[in-house]
Amino acid sequence: MLLRLFSSVFFLLIVPHALLAQQVDFGDNASEWAKDGRCDDPRFVGPGMGELAFGTYFAQPDMMHDAQDCRMQYEAGNVRLRGIDGNVIDFGDNASEFANNGECDDMRFEGVGMTALELLFADLLHDATDCRRGFESNRLTLVGIE
Repeated sequence: MLLRLFSSVFFLLIVPHALLAQQVDFGDNASEWAKDGRCDDPRFVGPGMGELAFGTYFAQPDMMHDAQDCRMQYEAGNVRLRGIDGNVIDFGDNASEFANNGECDDMRFEGVGMTALELLFADLLHDATDCRRGFESNRLTLVGIE
């Protein structure tokens, strides 16, 4: 009985992360910083990130364009998807000036519930209500997650 309980807990804790890892689309290597050993895709966070990740500038053009480095750092456990812990999405807060307007402004998402305005890094994790509603109604998905 104890072994069966341990097996169930192990499955619930380990398998969801493994399933998410298989579903991440790392994109391509079109970034000028690709293949330098550091992940420069702003969808990720952690010690395996490039130097830009520790400053205030994040290069949106590098999103989904540093596949080899990000996959390597992700599989080594040095980066994770920003705002995601296991299979749980952290929608953040409503600190964006565009929060609660019915459109998601968080660049981690894509779909028909997104704003038509330019996405700003400052809105990342700061439009929780709009993005949660869009995600839960299947109008939004996470960028690069299949």
